[in-house]
Amino acid sequence: MSEQKVTRFNRRMLGRAGAVAALGAGTAAAGGIARAEPAGAGRCRTFVFVPGAFARAAMFGYLVNSLAARGHRALAVELPGHEPGSAPYGPGFQAPQDLAAWAAVPSPLAGVDLRQYVRHTVGVVRGAARHGRVVLVGASTGGLVIGLVAQAVPHLVERIVYDDAFCCVRLPSIGEYYRTPEAEGAHNEFLARAVVGDPVRLGALRVNWRSADPEFLAEARAALLTPDAPDRELFDVLNILYPDDPLGLNQADARPDPRRWGRIRRTFVRHTRDGLVPIALQDRMIREADELTPGNRFDVRSVVTGHTPAADKLPEVVDILDDLP
Repeated sequence: MSEQKVTRFNRRMLGRAGAVAALGAGTAAAGGIARAEPAGAGRCRTFVFVPGAFARAAMFGYLVNSLAARGHRALAVELPGHEPGSAPYGPGFQAPQDLAAWAAVPSPLAGVDLRQYVRHTVGVVRGAARHGRVVLVGASTGGLVIGLVAQAVPHLVERIVYDDAFCCVRLPSIGEYYRTPEAEGAHNEFLARAVVGDPVRLGALRVNWRSADPEFLAEARAALLTPDAPDRELFDVLNILYPDDPLGLNQADARPDPRRWGRIRRTFVRHTRDGLVPIALQDRMIREADELTPGNRFDVRSVVTGHTPAADKLPEVVDILDDLP
């Protein structure tokens, strides 16, 4: 594929589907089930977190550790292709970067799709549910996974929490939701400047999060945080993102069966300053889900923050999860 064709392909794919970085928060590793003895009389729950695009389990470290400190069980899912030691780095990624060499490194996510994410997460939920029914939390594109997992094993799920996450119930995919009027102004094309290599040949989207392109950094700040977010928070986020993400995830049909998914209690945590999933789009997905199952409506909470919660807003997210009905 010529460089010109690759550029057109990247822009078309990113512009139509929106490559969404689904971020939980924090940088501490979240392996295994974190557990602490309850400090008070609060109810102990079992939380399972599902990351979205370009994210690993470690990104939920703050939430996992904070909930464990409050007496809950909590773990984050490491999705297929993200296992320790599998990251597609190499000498070309180091400084000075050789992007042509890095583009030739095989991707562990080649051939991985939404179905594999769902099957793997169902297995994690089955294991975690031995300690009690699970509160399943997804961030951004992790919403696709949690909806289909809840559909597969509704008897193991106590509640589904969409933390600023995609909830596809009327329209089939993220790509379709980005074509709606509610998505106007979304910064969902920001990755085009940082895509490395030929996505078709790699079988995955590869993004150079270490790019120093000022236009890319400005767009990333507006998309992942807020336009006024400090540099320290922007670089903290960029430096823990995974470089590759599966092709086709944003076009996958992620609509769950309302007869199974729809009977599980659910919460939506709105991020009111999100530049990647605008608040109008979040509200549209909430409204459509409530119309689909009017007898089981979203419990809606809000945090004044961007797509990735700002550091000083993370305790609010913990409070919401700790206080779920």
